[in-house]
Parts: sequence; structure tokens; C-alpha cells
Amino acid sequence: MGERTGDDHGIKRDRLLKIIADQGAGRLLLTSQPALAWYLDGARVHVNLAAPPIVAVLVGAAGDEVILTGNESARLRDEELPAGVEIRELAWSEVPAGIDLEPDTLHEDQVADQLRAARAPLLPGEAARYGELGRDAARVMTEVLSGRTPADTERAVAAALTGALVEVGAEPLVVLVGGADRLPYRHPLPTLDPVGRRFMAVLGARRHGLVINLTRWVRFGPAEPGEQSADERILAVEAGFLAATVPGSTLGDAFRAGCAGYAEHGFAADEWQRHHQGGVAGYNGRDPRATVDAADRILAGQAFAWNPTAPGCKVEDTVLRTETGFEVLTADPAWPTTPVADLPRPTTLPL
Repeated sequence: MGERTGDDHGIKRDRLLKIIADQGAGRLLLTSQPALAWYLDGARVHVNLAAPPIVAVLVGAAGDEVILTGNESARLRDEELPAGVEIRELAWSEVPAGIDLEPDTLHEDQVADQLRAARAPLLPGEAARYGELGRDAARVMTEVLSGRTPADTERAVAAALTGALVEVGAEPLVVLVGGADRLPYRHPLPTLDPVGRRFMAVLGARRHGLVINLTRWVRFGPAEPGEQSADERILAVEAGFLAATVPGSTLGDAFRAGCAGYAEHGFAADEWQRHHQGGVAGYNGRDPRATVDAADRILAGQAFAWNPTAPGCKVEDTVLRTETGFEVLTADPAWPTTPVADLPRPTTLPL
């Protein structure tokens, strides 16, 4: 990891110390992937993606302590942890029982809402890393999908996407490919079916702890009746979500306004109930996922990934909400786009 970026870490530490003080506690124990990757400036704190992190951090006024197992210590010091952190080594058999906590220590589960708020908005170093990941992931989609044929299997496309993500140092968290015969499925895990005339690819990729999300469509030959209309209308639904993503409003406000767009643009009024619609992006796939009653305040400097979808159509990019509008983080100049509400939005790639 090397040195920490600017004063980002000092700001994060101040935010956590305020949470600790507000709760009348002495220290705070961080144990989750999102919290640890955020606080340790993107360190990879896992070995097995399906297992808990191999690191914990105690944060307190007197300083921070990174708790890890001795068999991981050298690699983490050399390659992942920020320089100068204090480390406590435990035997692999001691974790987590060996983490002896004082009575006034908070566990992060006790302040989950406050920790999520502390991760917002993105700080300069985070925003720069996120933008680089978004561009890399978008380029991966373009390069891999541009070379496909209708005979390619969904798994072959997924394998190519996965390999390309690993080559740019990202961890593939979600890789979905749905061919022409499986488009009704909202989460098409890849199979041996050929992609056929038209297919969808979805990626969720993590690097430096930040998770980027995007969806792309590919078509061989001309569009069938109704396809172009559905694509245009789902972009209009997304535009409603984005227009309502206004600093000072709540995530629930934006969710409700965006969902109203389904009926306005010719879809079933209850279409939003058949798939989640996205939400705040960052150190989780959604941080948090938007719901009707989500009370989180929208801030300038936050990232969002809305993903409205209906049968046979979907749009998804990760965007940064700025003071004046949006920056599309998952943009690649080689992918075809169309302007919608002054933003370049992806269209189907014709091959």
C-alpha cells in the first residue's frame, strides 16, 4: 500500500473518534471488510473472498492497533498495510478469541449506521482510486465483449471478463452473463448456453476496497421490434433516479421518485418490486441499498449505482454525485452512448 493519501486517513480517524466520543466509549473494534478497507486506505484484508477478514483494528484516542495473525504479518506489512501502523500479532488459533477487549470497547455492529455515514462522502484519494477502477472495468467490458460471437457460451464470456479483471488488479465479485434465451432472469449466473442473438453482461469488481458496478448489452444483427423502445424507456427511468439524487434529500426520496418513472415510461407500475434498484456505491456493492424508507442523506461527493430493470432491458453504471451534477465513473469512450439529460448513457453494442 505504501504511504497514505494526503490527509484522508486523518479525516477518517477524526470521524471515528467522534463516533466513539458520542457513544461514551473508549475504543472501537473494526472487523468487517468495508470498514477495514475504508480505514486502512484500501488494504486487502482477506485471503478467502467468502471468509471473514484476517485483520481487525482497534481505534482509540491513544492510537490505533492492527490485530492480525503471525503467519500473515510479513506479507501484510510489506504489501497491504499503511506504513507506521502499530501491529499486535496473534496465533492463527487465537483469532477471534484472543482479541481481549476492554468493557468500554464498541463493536462496529453497535454503530453500523454511524460507520456508514462516516464513509461518506468519498475523500480525494478514494475518489481518484474509484475513478481509475471505473475506467478499467468499463474498458474490460468493451475489450472483452467486442470480440464475442453468438456461439460463445455464457461461461466463456464470464471467464474472459473475470480474467481481464484480475489482470487489472481487481477482484471479480459479480460476473453475470445472460444470453438470448435467459434474458427474463434478472441475475443470470453464467451457464453453458450460447449467448445467441443478444446478451447482457454484469460486473461487480473490487479494488482498494471500493466496489464498482456496471451492466452492458451486446446484439448481433438488427434489433427486434420493441427492443430499442424498451432500451430508451429504461434510460428514461434511470434519468428519473438520477434527477432525484440531490444533496440534502434522503435516499428514500430518490428511490420513490425513481420508481414512479416505471409507469411514466410505459412499464408496469410495480416493476420496481421485481428487482432492487441500486443505491449508494462505495465499499459495499450498495452502501446501502435504496428502499422506500431509507433515511440516509444524499451528499455531494457520494457515488451511486442505480440499476433500473424490466424484462429484457437494464441500465447500470457507477456515478459520482458532484456539486453540479454527475460524473460517470464507468465510462469508456469506445462504447456507444446516447445523451440522456446531458449525460452519456450506454446503448447496446452492435456486432
